[in-house]
Amino acid sequence: MSRKQEKREARRREEERRAAERATVRAETTGRGLKRLTSFIGNWIGMLLSNLRFSLTLRIALHYCGQLLNTTFLMLLAFTVVFGVAQLPTVDQTVEAIAAMAPQNGLAYADTQLIGLPVNEAYLLSEPLPDNPQGVLDQVRLAFSRFSTPEGYQLLIYRNTVQGGLVTAFSLTYALYVYQLVFWTLVCCDLYRVTVFLRRKFRLNKAVLKPIQDMTDAAAALSANNLSNRINIAGTKNELKDLAVVINGMLDRIERSYNSQKQFVSDASHELRTPIAVIQGYASMLERWGKTDKDVLDEGIAAISQETASMKELVERLLFLARHDKKTLMLEMETFDPAEIMSAIYREAKLLSAAHDFELGPLVHASIHADKGMVKQLMRILVDNAIKYTPPGGKILLGMSRDASECTLSVTDSGQGISAEELPRIFDRFYRSDKARKAQSSGNGLGLSIARIIVVAHGGRMTVRSKEGAGTTFCVRLPLAE
Repeated sequence: MSRKQEKREARRREEERRAAERATVRAETTGRGLKRLTSFIGNWIGMLLSNLRFSLTLRIALHYCGQLLNTTFLMLLAFTVVFGVAQLPTVDQTVEAIAAMAPQNGLAYADTQLIGLPVNEAYLLSEPLPDNPQGVLDQVRLAFSRFSTPEGYQLLIYRNTVQGGLVTAFSLTYALYVYQLVFWTLVCCDLYRVTVFLRRKFRLNKAVLKPIQDMTDAAAALSANNLSNRINIAGTKNELKDLAVVINGMLDRIERSYNSQKQFVSDASHELRTPIAVIQGYASMLERWGKTDKDVLDEGIAAISQETASMKELVERLLFLARHDKKTLMLEMETFDPAEIMSAIYREAKLLSAAHDFELGPLVHASIHADKGMVKQLMRILVDNAIKYTPPGGKILLGMSRDASECTLSVTDSGQGISAEELPRIFDRFYRSDKARKAQSSGNGLGLSIARIIVVAHGGRMTVRSKEGAGTTFCVRLPLAE
């Protein structure tokens, strides 16, 4: 080969190699492109389906249709079994009729002998099948050995008779025809029911799911200015009614809580307004005349100090209630003898009010696990209330007792008492009885609310007995330390 031919051959091979590389690159590029395209289409379809929002009515209808189709398959299976069992009497009668006759063609029965019988042929086996498991398998194989014939489908039934092993070829043409008619009739009926149900799914919405729409409307109508709307449950007697009742109960609790918060803010504003107005009034008076008049200056300073102390006490009580509402109230638990607190409260009370007759009952030593400062604050509230509502010269008794599981601390006064109508409300925040308001006694109506919170926080109980004109007794029962 000349040098020129070698160059042409090398150039041809190089071109073929480059063409093969370009084809490979195009194939790889096409493959990656198809993969990206199919991935994009799959992701798009998945995103579309995930964003579709099917109505609850349609989902219920589809679920019902699925269940209906599932029962259709079971129904058709049951129908097949029943239809097959229904053919057994005919088979028995036919076999008995053939067994009563003798075959005319050796071991085979003539066609004239089978006229009027649902069989294509009948004959005797030269050797009957054995009566054992192997014989049963042979009967099964024999039954379907000539299932399809030019005349149609047939089933070979074997029976042991006096004459020998009888084989009858039962024709299935008519039976299968009847079976197919009934089978497809049932299928079409169920498909029709599914279609009708899907087309009338909106009736389901009106008849069954109306309470859900009522719930939606009621929730949409709720606002801070209108919490009184409730779901109409008239005429519903199912699980949706139970749900509506639960939601109505929840709305009742929300309304009560919201109204309570509004009342709390209103009462707190009212209680703070009075000392602020007093402080502002005395500050104006001091600005006008207090610079030159010493008596006015002393009166103003004393009044401002007193109102400031009252406002400080109110703010501290409000903060206490806020910590309780936010579940941030912290207790410093320790084990101690409450007799110490009762003795200290008794001494403080005697110094606080010399106009009342204080008496400390016998102290029974006990041991409780509680916050010592909280328990002392609790007893101070009860004693302070007894002083406020007991006239000068009245008697206030501090008592203590215990049993096997509880320690009881009590405060009894001989004051004006509490009426039966007002007794259930004395622990409400900012509540003050009419007598207390008319008497213009100091206080803001938070003491007993705080006292009850302290008792409940320690796992105790508080009871009150009162009679108008005869006095009041508060009993605090705290569990003993283990």
